[in-house]
This record gives sequence, C-alpha cells and structure tokens, in this order.
Amino acid sequence: MTVQIFGIGEPVWRLAFFVVIFLSLAMLELLHPRLERPELMRSLKTRRWFTNLSMLVLSSLTLRIVFPAAATGAALFADAHGYGFLPMLGLPPFVNGVLAFVILDFAIWLEHVVFHKVPLLWRIHRVHHADTGLDLTTGLRFHPLEILLSILWKSAVILTIGAPVVSVLIFEIVLNGAAMFNHANLRLPARADRLLRRLIVTPDMHSIHHSAEPLETDTNYGFNLSIWDRMFSTYLARSKHPPEDMRIGLAPYGDPLPARLLWSLLLPFRKL
Repeated sequence: MTVQIFGIGEPVWRLAFFVVIFLSLAMLELLHPRLERPELMRSLKTRRWFTNLSMLVLSSLTLRIVFPAAATGAALFADAHGYGFLPMLGLPPFVNGVLAFVILDFAIWLEHVVFHKVPLLWRIHRVHHADTGLDLTTGLRFHPLEILLSILWKSAVILTIGAPVVSVLIFEIVLNGAAMFNHANLRLPARADRLLRRLIVTPDMHSIHHSAEPLETDTNYGFNLSIWDRMFSTYLARSKHPPEDMRIGLAPYGDPLPARLLWSLLLPFRKL
C-alpha cells in the first residue's frame, strides 16, 4: 500500500521535501550560525555528520524492510476497514485532518517523555542525546530501534483515531522538517524567536533539552508544537548557562565516542 498524490508516491514526496529542507537549513546554518563553533562549521567534513546521516539511512532502511508502508500505510488500513473515532464524528474532512495532526503531535510529545522516563527506552533514546554537537543532523540521529518503536506507537494512534491519509503524510513531512529545524545551529532574531515559540519549537528552545544538565534535559520535549510543554509544565524559557557555555550531550560521554557509528549503534546495549 502506498499513497499517490498527483500520481507521485509518498516516498518520493517525503524525499523531495527532506532534500529541500535539509539543504536550506544547511545553508542557513553556514550563513547565520547560532554559535560560532569551529568544530560545528567543520562538521560537514567530520565523522559526526557521517555518523548522524548513516543513522538516518540505517533507520530508514530498517523501517522500509519491517514496515514498508510506514505511517501512511496504517492510515490507509484504518480507512479501508473503518477504524478510528474521527470518521464517526461527522466533521468536515479539513477539521478531521487538523484534529489528527494535533493529536499525532501530542502523541509524539508523549512518546518523547516516555522515552526519557522509562529506563529501557532511555537506553535507546540516549543515542540521540549523546551527540556532542547540535545542528540539523542531530535531528536525524535516532537509533533504528527507536524508529521501529516510534512507528508502532504512531500506527496505534493512527488506527485509534482514524487519521486521514493525507493528514498523516503532511504530519510526517512536517515532523521530519521540524526535527531538523529545532536542532539546527541557527540564529533567529530575538523577537522572531519569541513570536515563533508561542506556536512551534525553535532552535533556542529545543537546545535546552540537549543540555548536559539533567534538570534542563527534562524540559522542552516538543518537536513541533510548543503548546504541550507549556500545558504540562515542562517548558523552560532559558538555560542557566549562556548558549556559548552550555555543554551539549551526556555527561559520561565526550568526544570522540558519539561521533563513531559503531559505538553509537551499540550504545543501547552498554551499561547505564
């Protein structure tokens, strides 16, 4: 099962948007970096980018092998079998789509919190947090096991609510782009950041979540909409450290270990 829009399959749409967003953010990072760090400016030529992008490729291949239809396949299945409560509400299709998008965004926020709170899941998610730099590739650095567990959770939510197929596709594209955006080493004007974070997660907001300080890591879980952290009191406006002094990563692990692909893949199986 695959989604066709204007005769073009869902994987092609996702890849096209990914390439455009990735290249645009990479250029903006070079032109307007949040932090003038030489090691980040050189990251295109380092193991760090190789490792993070390799993790993306491995996760994508694993997902396509185990769940070839991915989240949109779950939406097609729900539609074909009449699953989910949204179609039962009798609302206009556009309203159903918006509700599905918001519910899915909350589901991803909740998943993120659970991955931090449950020790077994944290073993997997800490691969993402072990990165000692912070740029758009950090938003792609997820262990294949986390991606598999995430698609199981998303599929369960999609089947429960009966999310429209197009809404799921849009959500997947936005989520991927938002993850790259809010991890980007990108400087936004202070006024723009204040306005944007009322609705979406900005790089300054999410960078606090990657602080090596445990109390700060336990905040700002959102990937896309910022409302959930405000609603559940996990929002932190500013780190106690200025950006240039904030340590990124996990306290036990420093360079160069997290920049190594095999080390990163084996990290969930190492002692906490």
